[in-house]
Amino acid sequence: MGLFNVTHPASFLLTGIPGLESSHSWLAGPLCLMYAVALGGNTVILQAVRVEPSLHEPMYYFLSMLSFSDVAMSMATLPTVLRTFCLNARNIAFDACLIQMFLIHSFSMMESGILLAMSFDHYVAICDPLHYATVLTNQVIAGMGLAVTVRSFIILFPLPFLIKRLPICRSNVLSHSYCLHPDMMKLACADITINSIYGLFVLVSTFVMDLLFIFLSYVVILHSVLAITSREECLKALNTCVSHILAVLAFYVPMIGVSTVHRFQKHVPRYIHVLMSNIYLFVPPVLNPLMYSAKTKEIRRAIVRMFHRIKM
Repeated sequence: MGLFNVTHPASFLLTGIPGLESSHSWLAGPLCLMYAVALGGNTVILQAVRVEPSLHEPMYYFLSMLSFSDVAMSMATLPTVLRTFCLNARNIAFDACLIQMFLIHSFSMMESGILLAMSFDHYVAICDPLHYATVLTNQVIAGMGLAVTVRSFIILFPLPFLIKRLPICRSNVLSHSYCLHPDMMKLACADITINSIYGLFVLVSTFVMDLLFIFLSYVVILHSVLAITSREECLKALNTCVSHILAVLAFYVPMIGVSTVHRFQKHVPRYIHVLMSNIYLFVPPVLNPLMYSAKTKEIRRAIVRMFHRIKM
């Protein structure tokens, strides 16, 4: 018997929000608005960084990477989410589900890596400003972006095959309006220990380590900032980190919430689990462009100039 000669359903059935099926058409409006803000806001930032010479600096290159990952994440979930809520079209082919699962987890890991790279940018800018330009050259930034991308695809490459080797015969109904690895493996009528161990390895070796290094970088940054005698300069240095700290919180707090709910799911209503997962995937791409546009005057000015040129 071949490795993948196992029973698979032809398709999966996606689920919206349990208990609110009758309200899905009403929820479609806010979801469309969130997607419009996420795609529109991040696309504007990408374009502003591309065309504005004043934004051709390491900080904004990393921001453009973050915006790209947010656009990619939104595009990965958009087709099935809108089909589920707007058209009540819940079917997704088995292979299409595997592809979506891989893309969602990959872009999520990319975002974590980019947030870590941005923390390094802040560390160098505050703790070693004299060498900022020589440390973060265009070649280094490109290398960091490539490393983040390659890491995501290499580490997550086995996931579709780990699912494909499992016989799916308990049910074909997923818990969300998109495909995730933990959700799919629970439908298997076979031992899923390998999948669980590999999933834990991915979580610890990437997301947990990224968060740990982000935390350590801010410990060093805070130590350096508190050593500044001028209160005004101290606040100015801290203010440059606010947007990034908010982006980190918007990404990792929902992730920790999802992990906690998943661990104690037997004692938590199902709709809470679904709601936390939706917040984790939908909220960061919406908040990131809003936070950076609101807190970074250079971004605001560049966007205004860009739209002014379009009107002319």
